[in-house]
Amino acid sequence: MGIQSIERASSILRALASGQRRLGVSDLSERLGLAKGTTHGLLRTLQAEGLVEQDPETGKYQLGAALLQLANSYLDVNELRARSIAWSDRLASGSGEAVRVGTLHGEGVIIVHHVFRMDNSLQIPEVGAHLPLHATALGKALMAHHPHVADDLLAGGVDRLTHATVVSPAAVRKMLEEVRAKGWAAEREEAIIGEASIASPVFDRAGQAAGAIGIVGPVERLFTRRQPKAALVGGVRDAARAISRELGAARW
Repeated sequence: MGIQSIERASSILRALASGQRRLGVSDLSERLGLAKGTTHGLLRTLQAEGLVEQDPETGKYQLGAALLQLANSYLDVNELRARSIAWSDRLASGSGEAVRVGTLHGEGVIIVHHVFRMDNSLQIPEVGAHLPLHATALGKALMAHHPHVADDLLAGGVDRLTHATVVSPAAVRKMLEEVRAKGWAAEREEAIIGEASIASPVFDRAGQAAGAIGIVGPVERLFTRRQPKAALVGGVRDAARAISRELGAARW
């Protein structure tokens, strides 16, 4: 398979991973600007490798189980995830909220570990989810320590996801300065109405922010008026400090 074919196959996988999730040959060829014959040939190759599956009734394609195996293999060798599992469980137990661990991926945060909130509410696994940098506490915690990422993101402009999303470059930069000074980040309804999050960066042995750990939940449980609850901030900071130590960080 040549480089062009690999790029086209990757485009097909990304298309199937977003939006409608199940698409036919015509849908994919039109969306990607490829000939139907080319699209069909690529889908057949991907299907043979288990990377896509075809619904026998509709004939439409979706992502295959082999991708899950590849994702799990990636997570198994991800040291950040391995070191954070025990501390994430402890944070979830102590806070009563869902815990997410994420790392930079492109212009977003990819979730490498997720602990459900310890109640009977309906929850969806978020491992592999891609979250916006500018509107999540995890993203802010990471951007604050990767200024080149912040520069690139702000140069292209950021989307307003809710009425509370901070989109002004100057305001975002000021916010990131505060995050660096405090050692934690928070957001209130900036990504999803009714939801808030608190996070702190996790550092590795080189002193780089390798990831971030945080909690997410309803605004009324994480905030008191306009401020995040001090006990929750403390719990998040303690978890981030402990994981950083396990990753070999000299100081946090």
